[in-house]
Amino acid sequence: MSIWARIRPYIMVAPAMIVFLLFFIYPIGYMIYLSFFEWDFISPVKDFVGFDNFTGLAQSNEFHQVIQNTIIYTLLTVGVTTVISLLLAIWLNKPSKAYSFVQGAIFSPHIISLVSIAMLWMWLMDPQYGLLNWILNVFGLPGSEWLASPDTALLSLVLVSVWQGIGFNTLIIIAGLQSIPPHLYEAAELDQSSRWTTFYKITLPMVSPTLFFLIIINLISSFKVFETIDIMTQGGPVNATNTIVYYIYEYGFRYFQLGYASSAGVILLIVLTIFTALYFWVAGRRVHYQ
Repeated sequence: MSIWARIRPYIMVAPAMIVFLLFFIYPIGYMIYLSFFEWDFISPVKDFVGFDNFTGLAQSNEFHQVIQNTIIYTLLTVGVTTVISLLLAIWLNKPSKAYSFVQGAIFSPHIISLVSIAMLWMWLMDPQYGLLNWILNVFGLPGSEWLASPDTALLSLVLVSVWQGIGFNTLIIIAGLQSIPPHLYEAAELDQSSRWTTFYKITLPMVSPTLFFLIIINLISSFKVFETIDIMTQGGPVNATNTIVYYIYEYGFRYFQLGYASSAGVILLIVLTIFTALYFWVAGRRVHYQ
């Protein structure tokens, strides 16, 4: 084998590897490096502080609440979105123009800009003039403070994220449902299986790879939520909606504490790694591949 034949594969993958190293590996390494320093982003001198930034995070009640907010937001958003999307996909998985129209309608929020979505929901959730409170009042129910109250602000953001994400998840699950071999359902009919048995024994196992994929990408997306919070609440009220990525942004680019922000980024990396590894360990063995 000639030398060219040996090195050609490496040359072919070199551009992709350079991009990967430059825009993924290097930023992670530099973030870990900065987490051991105190730096204001302006001074050419970085003061080495060791693990002081991590100690500060561990002792910060604000950061503890941020981690709690992030985990609650992630679990609620991913769980509710997955369940509703699965139910909608089963309902809409029919060859009909009407159902195709509904599929397109529920997918539309996914292609709308986050700024437009945030502005729309800020108006809907206005405590005095919002449409949601007006509807509640029509039915004789008390209105809500929505984004203005620490008790409901995080749940309000979860509602917005679920509304935006349902369409994409539903269409992906429908694609998974349509790949299930029809003869499995025919066999279930011959056995006179109930709907619940058919769903539990056939539909759910066969669509499990799709659900596995969606939960992973939704998990990562929820952990790094930023735009919605930045536009709608800025982490308030009273830090009730502050999540870890917005916390990193605040300390890095508002307070110019790059070392402290980088240490929070390292914590985010560790938490995401743990969550992903646990999910692969718990759910990966239950995924049924054809």
